[in-house]
Amino acid sequence: MRGLLPDLSPWRASADFRRLWLSGLISNFGSFLTLVALPVQLKDLTGSAAAVGAIGAVELLPLIVFGLYGGALADALDKRGLIVSSEAGQGLLSAALLLNALLPHPAVWPLYVVAALSSALFAIQRPALDSLWPRIVAHADLPAAAALNSLRWTVSGVAGPAVAGVVVAYAGLAWAYAADALTFVVSLALVLGIAASPASHEAVKPSLKAIGEGARYAWSRKELLGTYTVDLAAMFLAMPLAVLPFLADELHAKWALGLMYAAIPAGSLLVSLTSGWTSRIHRHGRMVVLSATLWGLAVAAAGVVGNVWLVLLFLTVAGGCDMVSGIFRSAMWNQTIPDELRGRLAGIELLSYSVGPQLGQVRAGGMAAWLGVRTSVGAGGLLCVGVLGLLALCLPGLMTYDARTNEHAVRLRERRAAAAEPVAG
Repeated sequence: MRGLLPDLSPWRASADFRRLWLSGLISNFGSFLTLVALPVQLKDLTGSAAAVGAIGAVELLPLIVFGLYGGALADALDKRGLIVSSEAGQGLLSAALLLNALLPHPAVWPLYVVAALSSALFAIQRPALDSLWPRIVAHADLPAAAALNSLRWTVSGVAGPAVAGVVVAYAGLAWAYAADALTFVVSLALVLGIAASPASHEAVKPSLKAIGEGARYAWSRKELLGTYTVDLAAMFLAMPLAVLPFLADELHAKWALGLMYAAIPAGSLLVSLTSGWTSRIHRHGRMVVLSATLWGLAVAAAGVVGNVWLVLLFLTVAGGCDMVSGIFRSAMWNQTIPDELRGRLAGIELLSYSVGPQLGQVRAGGMAAWLGVRTSVGAGGLLCVGVLGLLALCLPGLMTYDARTNEHAVRLRERRAAAAEPVAG
């Protein structure tokens, strides 16, 4: 059993890791409240699955533009400053949702505006966060840090939607938005305590040229491209979140909406709590493909069955598979990408794991309006399985990746070991 429990080495060794971990736990909890409240409010105001799915469309462009530019900023500026300013901005946006919800007749357009702005701030903050972990965690502990960060996300992901379902149903949307704003206040107080993390001496100014340099490096690393394309396909084709309010209605189980949103994070949480085994796996690429394929199968099953409890079961299984994929993708990224490129590559990574879900909301909502809710979920999962099978055949570099022998992993491991050695004399 001890070998299954999460490795707490990063938590013990780094105070900044602990502060960021707790900050993320709290702010993510609040964000999941809004994740449930926003589509419910849109559904109530419009009654349209396509309108709910359009949230993904308005979030997409800011995510792409600011994800790439945010990566360049993370390499050129102090990472702590970017994290603090974006966290404060997110809190203000939650306050704007609260004010709109308190109006006698809440408007629809502010929901889309806030979604777009929140996407931009998220895209600026995430590369700074992702490029900061390798600076505050020992190289050998990076897989453990990835698992602990996943645990942080899943704990808030289970608690947030479950609480949101109750809060929205019995207290109202305004209370969910108010709680989200409060969590950002607490989170901001925590991140203010981390140490500054200035750019490395190799840093270049944010520019299209700098972004292009990161893109060329990513293109030269076929195993990295494989992780991006696998996750993009899985999320685009099989992400069901946009249609969950309608699926709950179709199954005559409105009471289960919060549980549906919590089911995927719950599966992720189960994997995170038993993630000790992940540190003993070295062929990370194969695990990325296998777990993403199982994600698609589980989502397809959730669309086929007509019983709400079975839907919850398969969504939980899907969440566990997605977490396995995420742990090994993160380990590959953090153990092979040099520090001077980490922000820009984190921006590209952000697009791979965030653009997919945003486009997936549009796909799920549009297909649900055209063919029905359950068909949208089931067919998306099956398409995911088929596409990932083709990708596995086309990505030999990803399938043969081994953290012990990969030239980029070996080079970065040696570089960090040399930097840690005391200077003679």
